[in-house]
Amino acid sequence: MLQTASRVGFDENHHVFRDQVRKFFDQALTPNLDRWEREGIVDREFWLACGEAGLLCPTLPEAYGGLGLDFGYNAVIDEELAYTGSAAGITLQSDIVADYILHYGSEEQKRHWLPKMISGEAITAIAMTEPGAGSDLQGIKTTARRDGNHYVINGSKTYITNGQNADLIIVAVKTNPELGAKGISLVLVEATREGFARGRNLDKIGQHSADTSELFFDNVRVPITNCLGDEGGGFVCMMRQLPQERLAIAISAQAAAQRAFDEAVAFVKDRKAFGQTIFDFQNTRFVLADLAARLQAGWAHIDWALLRHRDGKLTAVEASAAKLFHTELQWEVCDKALQLHGGAGYMNEYPIARMWRDARITRIFGGTSEIMMEVIGRSL
Repeated sequence: MLQTASRVGFDENHHVFRDQVRKFFDQALTPNLDRWEREGIVDREFWLACGEAGLLCPTLPEAYGGLGLDFGYNAVIDEELAYTGSAAGITLQSDIVADYILHYGSEEQKRHWLPKMISGEAITAIAMTEPGAGSDLQGIKTTARRDGNHYVINGSKTYITNGQNADLIIVAVKTNPELGAKGISLVLVEATREGFARGRNLDKIGQHSADTSELFFDNVRVPITNCLGDEGGGFVCMMRQLPQERLAIAISAQAAAQRAFDEAVAFVKDRKAFGQTIFDFQNTRFVLADLAARLQAGWAHIDWALLRHRDGKLTAVEASAAKLFHTELQWEVCDKALQLHGGAGYMNEYPIARMWRDARITRIFGGTSEIMMEVIGRSL
């Protein structure tokens, strides 16, 4: 269990909410986690249960059925979900997609989709990455050509979280390929549109319960009113949303690192070798002591970044630094925790094996560590 008594990023209301989240995950998530890992997807019933429990999009205004809470409540959910070892895509909906629609959507779009997202009736995804374009979003090839009062969309996307379950996808497209970044728009595509198709549920190294898919658009017609924000303003919208996305990844990474550490401590105190516990060896204690110090600093930094974000002051550079630091820390902790498990760490029956596999992607999605260093370096 995460220790939060000394945290400065949360108040008493957040702590009460955290207790409710833990109890809900204990009942609705943990018993199903292994099955979801095998099946490669999370049940839609879980999404509906999350909606009923108030765990989807808690920051959305009450006018759309939300709770109107601050981002600290999202952070609580992010931490507790990551600590369980789950890769369920509910955080993508709450931390990323919801704000795109709230900030850039028309009133009609907001009133139609936000209540369904809050209830879990609608599952969403955001489709940026393509087979030939990852961190360089200006390199996307998917197009949306105007035809009367419709767009006709052609292209493909890949590595899309919630891709199999999604009812609505925010798709980054080129509405004017000659204008570079200024020709990129965001368009809402309902999964029921003719010409839209899902590819396979991708076979990943880790995060097996997160459905991650290829998406195909073959002359998909959507009305012009499905444009999210201004035509040609998509790249600016994506850049504005990156700080919260990267902070959310950092928060989840820190919590996952803490769980890996806790698993290692419990294991080495129980396992014996040469007449003593593994914990009794000085090397074991030194490794754990070093990780404990890094985690302590990490939690202090998470609270600092979270408070700055809630005050509207977290910069893109600071968020990039947070993602870089905490995802790299997650990988280091998971790798050393697995090593302390010895051969047992390589066995899938131990939670650390899944945590180690799942940790590898966090240094890639949301912008690779190398891109984060480039962003930070340019600001110096």
